[in-house]
Amino acid sequence: MNLNPFRWPFRAQFLLGFALCAAMIGFAYYTQYRDVNPLNPCPLCIFQRIAFAVLAVVFLIGGLHAPRGVGGRRAYGVLALIAAAAGIGIAGRHVWLTYLPADQVPSCGPPLEFMMEANPFTDVIRKVLTGSGECAKVDWYLLGLSMPEWSLLWFCALALWAGYTAFRQR
Repeated sequence: MNLNPFRWPFRAQFLLGFALCAAMIGFAYYTQYRDVNPLNPCPLCIFQRIAFAVLAVVFLIGGLHAPRGVGGRRAYGVLALIAAAAGIGIAGRHVWLTYLPADQVPSCGPPLEFMMEANPFTDVIRKVLTGSGECAKVDWYLLGLSMPEWSLLWFCALALWAGYTAFRQR
């Protein structure tokens, strides 16, 4: 058995992408619901979870389907790259907000649940992506990186993985 994931078949590589996305979502829920010092997600964190979930679904369907043709593999690769690019955009915006000086941080808006009830979905997306003060607060670091920075790093890595898997010569 080949232990080098760069030599695995398309199916195994895409299922590995799914497992990594599932791990990211699982860790996010763990930090939210743990007994000691739980972290409540801001709206941008929730959107990043959605982007990880969409990317996970693309990886899962692509891995289960495992098309033999180049066109099918590339189609799944493009879908995964689109989902990863959306995640990169959201996480990048979140990281940018965390580095703003305190006097330039936007004011905090209403909770996401209230916005979903009171506004059309497109307005909610626009308001969330413009950010709010609660999204600029950093409560957690690992190896010097905040959670939004880790998300950005993982979205970039998963985009590279999807591109490599879908577009490499076999």
